Amino acid sequence: MREVYFIKQNKEKWLGIEQVIQGKIKKNPDDLSSLYINLVNDLSFAQTYYPKSNTTVYLNHLSAQIFQKIYKTKRVEENRFLHFFKTEVPLLMYQYRRYLGYAFLFFTLFTLIGLLSGIYDKDFAKVILGEEYVNQTIENIKAGNAVGVYQSGSTWGSTIGIIFNNIKVGARLYIYGIAGGVGTLWALLNNSVMLGSFQYFFYDYGALKDSARGIWLHGVFEIFAMVVEAMCGLILGASILFPKTLSRFNSFKSGFKDSFKIFLSTVPFTICAGIIEGYVTRHALKMPLILNLIIIFGSLAIIGFYYCIYPSVVSKKINNQIQDAVL
Repeated sequence: MREVYFIKQNKEKWLGIEQVIQGKIKKNPDDLSSLYINLVNDLSFAQTYYPKSNTTVYLNHLSAQIFQKIYKTKRVEENRFLHFFKTEVPLLMYQYRRYLGYAFLFFTLFTLIGLLSGIYDKDFAKVILGEEYVNQTIENIKAGNAVGVYQSGSTWGSTIGIIFNNIKVGARLYIYGIAGGVGTLWALLNNSVMLGSFQYFFYDYGALKDSARGIWLHGVFEIFAMVVEAMCGLILGASILFPKTLSRFNSFKSGFKDSFKIFLSTVPFTICAGIIEGYVTRHALKMPLILNLIIIFGSLAIIGFYYCIYPSVVSKKINNQIQDAVL
């Protein structure tokens, strides 16, 4: 059977299951079980004949959702928060994992543009970062304190300001996706070019090592979260440009709902980045190097595992539960 005909034949049933999952249609346990069995049959068919298709990915995600609705143990309300981070977000990250790849690809490309611009134009950093900031940083470097800019202001005041600013930047990366993803790419370009030129600026003044000891203490969470937020914007844009079997409006609603959940998951990392920048980064050059490395690579391990590895673990676990339930 051709995939287009397979989709056309089952589209209404799948949309009905989505409404059941969303709570718009109520079903008794027997009807839910029947829907689940039919859906698993469709998934098995798709895995056999269209293994690399988006239809298979969609049915796998739908099966996982209805499986949880039927078989999940009774969960008290205070555990809803844990469920969101332990299951919902990882499953969405797995479903949209290619968008994370796109976001990292664009981030790398734009950062290299900033780096090359700094190499070929010595005044580029002043244009991007501001002349006053650059001159102040040059003075700090000459004084042997490359991260001196992070030592101004009170710890709690700086932390609050940084957190709100980073959340604003992340929200812009996400919401701009409504322009078909182009706005997200523009925002990502601005931030990535700034990062590339910023890093080369320190290299050019022989302070890359000292700056890295400080900047990446908070930068790992901040930059990784920024890429995930750009991913959310691309998902939002794609839901508008490529509605597939859904109407454009329904595709947008689905894309917004999924991408917003992923975006919300970045907020704790953004807050952690702000706390580290406000309280820890200012002491970066006074810390033992080993402590700098533990924080930097520990942060990378945590956020990298959560967004890149853990989603596969959760998806595999749910798939095994589905297979066990069918058998």
